Amino acid sequence: MIGETREKEIYEVLQEARRSIEEDGKLLSKVYNESSIFDLEVKRIFSKTWVFLAHESEIPWSGDYVLRRIVDDSFIVTRDEDGDIHVLFNMCRHRGMQLCRSDAGNSSHFRCPYHGYTYQNTGKLNGVPFQKEAYGPEGLDKDEWAMTPAPRMEIYEGMIFASLNPDVQPLEEYIGDMGWYLDFYLKKSSAGLEVVGPPQRWIMPADWKLAAENFIGDGYHTQSTHMSTIKAGIMRVKSPAYLKEGVQITAGKHGCLFMGFKPGSYFNYPQGIVDSMLENLNEDQVELLKEESIMPLNATVFPNTSFLHSAMAVEAEGELATSVPYLTIRVWQPMGPGKMEIWSWCLVEKDATEEFKKNSNRAYLSTFGASGTLEQDDAENWSGQTRVAAGEMSGQHYLNYSAGAKHVEPIPEGEWPGPGTAYPKNYVDFAQRHFWQTYFDHLLDDRNGS
Repeated sequence: MIGETREKEIYEVLQEARRSIEEDGKLLSKVYNESSIFDLEVKRIFSKTWVFLAHESEIPWSGDYVLRRIVDDSFIVTRDEDGDIHVLFNMCRHRGMQLCRSDAGNSSHFRCPYHGYTYQNTGKLNGVPFQKEAYGPEGLDKDEWAMTPAPRMEIYEGMIFASLNPDVQPLEEYIGDMGWYLDFYLKKSSAGLEVVGPPQRWIMPADWKLAAENFIGDGYHTQSTHMSTIKAGIMRVKSPAYLKEGVQITAGKHGCLFMGFKPGSYFNYPQGIVDSMLENLNEDQVELLKEESIMPLNATVFPNTSFLHSAMAVEAEGELATSVPYLTIRVWQPMGPGKMEIWSWCLVEKDATEEFKKNSNRAYLSTFGASGTLEQDDAENWSGQTRVAAGEMSGQHYLNYSAGAKHVEPIPEGEWPGPGTAYPKNYVDFAQRHFWQTYFDHLLDDRNGS
């Protein structure tokens, strides 16, 4: 932990870093990889905000569960016999042993391997071996020693979030204006979404913030980072600058990037999904799709949950390759300074055809799965940035986050149908600067941890 003197020094450095990003559009590179800053992130961000854990479709049946975590706190996400969902701290109340060690499964109870305490999948303590011998004739107050639930749990459009902060604002309020944009990902069908297979997971020697701020609106990197994918024909675009034109959004604590598509193509979604999407979305959202021919590409809900819409070429049997759309949700899970575990889900509409589900998953795996082409491109950058940031020079080294600041004005009020602030270009840093301003606000405006 940071000593009192060291903590004061860190706060002074971070105060200057916040001033620099807000006033000059410059970011101190040391924030990418510094142990004392990471300690503050755990305390001020991940202990205070909402974090995505799982999708309801991962636990469709009574007794289903998955293991998830918020930094180092492990949770069992369960569906009980009545169909209710619980997020339970994965620790026995007797001696603190980890109760569940399987990543996923189906069970009505969890039994501690140390002394045998047994809990229902609601968290209720159900069995205590030799209870009277150990605790006397009255036994043990089982209600008092039930499993501990996450301080807060709420569900948003099938997405299960938890927070370590019992006083965190309601989830829908926390998401705020960003919900209008999440509709494009989550409400294309009234049937809802389902996860295809278990989430992929892999560890990367990179800082979680690099991924989160990239997905919040960095269209600029595609013309260089993903050039090889374009040349190989995996991405069916004519120019590497395909994301130069579009719209970048800041909405509440969050942000996203819109990209255009060929009029009438709707990202190549099957007609059935297009019809339901146009029916489910409101009039202003439909206007963007039908009249403007744009929809959100990537987005981040602060701090570390990101969304990506894209479409990639997939060869069907006996047919020429065609672009197939997919949706992935990612969590950039911090594991320590300069290290994260990426969790990546592929989701499709429940009422889509099996053929579309299969091809959509193939398009996802080939690009943003663990060994996907675009994923590897990004991984090389993020790990390189993190590696360089570990040195002494990064403590005095500032990075350029000023794109758009002097020459791009927001779209005038009334001309953009959605909430938040919209900018008419994608080669700008408004959303990224907004991410870092939110980040510093969390680290610095909460000195007492309240």
